[in-house]
Amino acid sequence: MTIKITANDKGNPPGKLADAELHFSDGPLEGLKLIGFSIWERRVGPGRNVTFPARQYSVNGERRSFALLRPISDTAAHERIRDLVLESYAAYEAELARTA
Repeated sequence: MTIKITANDKGNPPGKLADAELHFSDGPLEGLKLIGFSIWERRVGPGRNVTFPARQYSVNGERRSFALLRPISDTAAHERIRDLVLESYAAYEAELARTA
């Protein structure tokens, strides 16, 4: 699996740094990609957040979201993906700084 980073060059919405996609290169998902990840600057304090693919829906006028990527049993699975996305974004930033 590789992670493709696409920078948010427009700066809109504020705080959104980039989008990320998971590209699968082996196994039954080979040739497919999972889209919908985003990297955000934290609103309070230093650091970054990663949002996962989700579908929004409305109940009695209230907007809610349904996570499309959920753990089967190991709740730490989200943390592993989040860490990989953040590592890929850090490598992307380092490459940009090196070529600038």
